[in-house]
Amino acid sequence: MRKIIKNISVLAGILDDSTYWQAGKQMARIDTLERAWLLLEDDLIKDFGEGTAPSADEEIDARRGIVYPAYCDSHTHLVYAGSREDEFMYKVMGLNYEEIAKRGGGILNSARLLQKTSEDKLYEQSLERAHEIISYGTGAVEIKSGYGLTTRDEVKMLRVARRIGEDTPLTVKTTFLGAHSIPMEFRDDPDSYVDLVINEMIPAVGEEGLADFIDVFCDRGFFTPKQTGRILRAGAKYGMIPKIHANELANSGGVQEGVKNHALSVDHLECIEREEIEVLLKSETMPTLLPGASLFLGMDYAPARKMMDAGLPLALASDYNPGSSPSGNMNLIVSLGMMQMKMLPAEVLNAATINGAYAMGIEKTHGSITKGKVANLIITKRIPGINYIPYAYGSKLIDRVILNGKLI
Repeated sequence: MRKIIKNISVLAGILDDSTYWQAGKQMARIDTLERAWLLLEDDLIKDFGEGTAPSADEEIDARRGIVYPAYCDSHTHLVYAGSREDEFMYKVMGLNYEEIAKRGGGILNSARLLQKTSEDKLYEQSLERAHEIISYGTGAVEIKSGYGLTTRDEVKMLRVARRIGEDTPLTVKTTFLGAHSIPMEFRDDPDSYVDLVINEMIPAVGEEGLADFIDVFCDRGFFTPKQTGRILRAGAKYGMIPKIHANELANSGGVQEGVKNHALSVDHLECIEREEIEVLLKSETMPTLLPGASLFLGMDYAPARKMMDAGLPLALASDYNPGSSPSGNMNLIVSLGMMQMKMLPAEVLNAATINGAYAMGIEKTHGSITKGKVANLIITKRIPGINYIPYAYGSKLIDRVILNGKLI
């Protein structure tokens, strides 16, 4: 079936089929058409242009709204049990992330809750969040495990994530993150937990084909670069592409370890210096920034301007999780990119669409207005222009969402 979206004030995020990311100065460029139309055929973008729209089987009136690619959120922990609002109170009272973790809170708190939750209950909770992020304009999402910390529960999380991909219109990529934290019983012997991840968890996940990627929290107080490398290489034997939580709390060596192991992305990067930037410039690894965590935890923001000025690409992601970023609202994330990290409107939109798609390995099919790509689109209300999207951070600007060519 052919559908035409007509009366588009601005069609934004147009790229040719050879552009897989935007980097450096190119991030400040976003190609647009005014008074435009967009033709969909089945679930794909067929054509687009300005002026009079061609005929089709079905018409969708954009009502002079802006149309741009649905968000590609490349870093979430959307599958979790319960919530951690009590820890939020502790943060307000002055405890930091590391202090809460040392007391058995943080990730370990979520692990205890998840281990008590059945797969079906976990699915029900997570499905609500999946529909929530769709309403905010997310069309593709990466979902990590990491709140199980046992083989059974890590597998449970990844099964739920796969079910979300089957039961919703979201494009879902899954990541095994058994090395998210060190359980209390292994705190005196973390290498034994690393052995458990490598010898038991990874084979169990790999044999069921549950994970596209493998991730490690390589940072101060968590996993060392040496441990990280062992885990990533073990996952690669099962076809899991490396990713890394790196440099959130310190210059941990995580960036270097990620690049060495051909990580698709290194995420967080609140602590990054010239050495790490130079390493990334020589790689095909996507630096991914998570300003929602900086906002919630009261931490420094990653130096986005410094990184782009050096020539790097950047992706923005929500880090949706119960402890350090309890929101999957990518509209808020792009606003934080502009308000707190001094990114320009075009830069935040590129970071949340085409560069986010690259960080998920789907840049050839998602993340831009390109002929032949999946028709995942946002139609805004009637607004002044694309600069208004990150500017009006508290307003509900999205009118409708189209995923896989269908109105949601």
